[in-house]
This record gives sequence, structure tokens and C-alpha cells, in this order.
Amino acid sequence: MNLAENVCNIVLFGGLGDLAQRKLFPALYQLDCADLLSSDTVIYGIARDTSLKQAIDLTEQNLRNFISESEFSENKLKVFLEKIHFLSFDFNDHTAYSQLSSELDRDIEAERLFYFSTPASIYGAICKGLDYGKCLNASSRVVLEKPIGHSLESSLDINQEVAKYFDESQIYRIDHYLGKETVQNLIALRFANNLFGSQWNQNFISYIEITIAEKVGIEGRWGYFDKYGQLRDMLQNHLLQLLCLVAMDPPSELSSDAIRNEKVKVLKALRPITEEMLDSHLVHGQYVDGYIDGKPVPGYLEEKGANTQSSTETFIALKAEVENWRWAGVPFYLRTGKRMPEKLTQITVHFRQQPHYIFDPEQRALAENALMIKVQPDEGISLQVLSKEQGLNSGMKLRKAPLHLSFSDAFSMDRVPDAYERLLLEAIKANQNLFVRSDEIEHAWKWCDQIISHLENRVTPMPYPAGCWGPETIYKMIEADNRRWHEQS
Repeated sequence: MNLAENVCNIVLFGGLGDLAQRKLFPALYQLDCADLLSSDTVIYGIARDTSLKQAIDLTEQNLRNFISESEFSENKLKVFLEKIHFLSFDFNDHTAYSQLSSELDRDIEAERLFYFSTPASIYGAICKGLDYGKCLNASSRVVLEKPIGHSLESSLDINQEVAKYFDESQIYRIDHYLGKETVQNLIALRFANNLFGSQWNQNFISYIEITIAEKVGIEGRWGYFDKYGQLRDMLQNHLLQLLCLVAMDPPSELSSDAIRNEKVKVLKALRPITEEMLDSHLVHGQYVDGYIDGKPVPGYLEEKGANTQSSTETFIALKAEVENWRWAGVPFYLRTGKRMPEKLTQITVHFRQQPHYIFDPEQRALAENALMIKVQPDEGISLQVLSKEQGLNSGMKLRKAPLHLSFSDAFSMDRVPDAYERLLLEAIKANQNLFVRSDEIEHAWKWCDQIISHLENRVTPMPYPAGCWGPETIYKMIEADNRRWHEQS
């Protein structure tokens, strides 16, 4: 059964770019296979300097490369490719948008979804071209890829340019982490289960870790990454979005504005990190040569095309504090870096110990419950509990044991949908729940900007060998509070 109520035509600017080819077209293929796209939907890929045949051939080749063998079907691919049309023009040439308008006017009743898979610096130019070419109608909406700007000022400029042509209700600012199954389940875990909901505060939680670790290096993206660094690229959006979902108060309802209102409150409550706090609250680093999976890899400054004088950070860790009644005295330790030992996105909630301990004093360090919410690569939830070791001679010796929920195992899922599938579907359905509002972006940049300004006056980032968890000072930072990172346990 086709679940698409209305025909929604999709326009992908940057249709031959890495994101569109690796993620967006494969995600749309999966939606089409699941009958979640209307049979009349048309997908327009907009690119520069290409022919229709070259663009379609490249897209077909990449679909074959990026769709797993178990999910691939020749017949379904053929049907999907018939939905795709490519147009070639310069995004800055406003007169060229008339050809897109002519295509869209073939179905004047269809809704229009524009996806900007391009640098944010040209969002304004694309909007102007869409307006000049008469491509916009009342049903039009736009998806904006992150990062939106490189500072609060630039972000405001970009958002204001887009707002000239799209109302806030038509703008879908994407953070693909919000489309991940486990991130969605975080809402259910917290607010549908009294076991956690009643203890989700400073009375029962000691501290919280949020880790986004990347195994890869730059992967040929030197020109882009060196302008942003890990703080702008990952902390300002992904990490702060996860922090908001962990720390926010219960929304009054599951509407987009109710959820986003609570996230904004968290961002407003973040304690500013002053220059005097840098040594105790922040570590920034840059990877040097080391080993990943036993194989040597180059340092950041030895990567292809590198500026050997660059002081851009590839690692950032910090202690964040949310100054409100729920989280008073509970630190949030955030970290993200490249060339880590493994690819991992995980939230670890450490609960306080029992007020009175009656077991072996030497095992007291074990006496902690921890809830681990793994966002990737294997989505699931694990609760670390203590139990008695088995055996006649074990006495009351304690051991840690996980109560584990794997989504793919528990729900007999053949596959966990990719985040972009969910986000594209929600944008097609005009549901803004999983997207970021403009004031969220502004408050996140405001908090990050003051950190960036302090770091500009500091020495270069601390070196750390590829294949480790970052500079050694991350352990000093957390141990100063008598706490430990998850891997230290």
C-alpha cells in the first residue's frame, strides 16, 4: 500500500555531491521500495556542468555501490531511476531557474520539497533563484544541511536570507543524528518509563558522558574541515542536540514546537565557559601519526593537501553544566574526535551509588549503575547492574552484568532504517519534530562562539596519537572531579 497521501516532488541541489550520492538517493530508494513515495513523485537532481546521461549513469552506479546486496532489486532500481531527472545550471544564475520552474509546473498541484545539499554560503543565492524563477508556491518547504554558518553572526545572516523566501514553518534544518532510531527512543525511554523518568535528575544521577568518536581521518575533505574543525563541525550541532534530548524537561505534548521549546531551555541554561575555566573544563587536540586496526595512518598535518601550519582541532572534550533545578551539580562530559579507536556514538548515564554500602570494601568502585544508550554503530540500550557471582565459594562477591536491548534483535528488524530515510520522510510529510528551529541554532552558536574566541588566544591543540581516545589531559579533567570515562571502567 502506498502511504504517501500527497504527491511531493523533491529537488536536490548538489545532486551529484557526496551527500546526495552516498545518502540521499539511497534513502529515497529505500522509501520508494517501502511504498512511502507516491508513484507520481519526481526527483530532480540539480548539478553544474553535467549531462543528463552522465548524471543518471553516476547515480545508478552509486546506488549499486551503496545499497546492500540484500536490499537491492533490479526491478525496484529501474522503477526508482524513472523518477529521477537531472538539470544542469549554475546555482548563482537566477535566470537559469526558469527551466526548473517549467519542470515543476508539469504538476502544479504537487507539493515541493527543496533540499540544499550545498555549502550554506550559497543558500541565499539558491533561494533568490527559486523566487526569481517562480519555483515557489504555498506548499514549498526547504531542507537545510548543517553546519549553518561558522559562527553566530554568519548563521544569523544565512537564516535571515532564507527567511526572506520561506516562513519558519517551511524550513527544515537537518541534523541527521535526530533521525537515528536510538535518539528517537531516548524520548520514549525517558518519558514513557517511570523507572527512568522518576530518577532523571541530580538526586539520582552522578554525571553523564556523551561521546561521538570517529575512526576515520579527513577522507579528502581537508579544504572543508580545516575551516571548521571538530568544535564547529560536531560539537555545535550533533553533541549539543544529544545533550538537549538528554537534559530537557518533559514537553507538554509530542508536537514539534513543544519539544523544541524544551531543547531551547537547555541551551539557555548552559553555563558559559570563560577563559579562566579553559584549563579545567576543556581539552582540544590534533591527531598525529599512529595506528588504526594495527595499520599506520598519517597525522592531520601529513594528510593529503594539508596546511602543515594548521592549528585546527580534530578533537574536543569539555565539561558542560546545565544551570537549572534538574541538573544542578551534574556535569555533562562531551567529547568528539577523529582517528579514535572505534566508531562510536554513545550516551552513558552514571547513577549515584547507594548511600550505605555493605559489601566488600575493595569492590566499592564497582557499585555503580550505568545506562548506556548506543546510537551507532549497533543501536541499542544497555543497563549495567550488579549481581552476585555464581558458585559455592563466591560468597557475596559482586560482578557487573549488562541488561541489553538490541533494537535489531528485540524487534526482529531486518534492517534499522538510516537516519536520512526517516528525516526525508518526515520532511515529505511536513512534520518538523525531528528538525532544528532557528533559535536552537542561535543559542548553540552563542555558547560555542565564546569557546572559539577563547581558543583563538591559546596555544596550538595538544597532539594525540591516532588510535587513542584523545590527549591524556582528558583523563585529568574528569578525574579532577573523582569520575572516569566509560572506557576506564
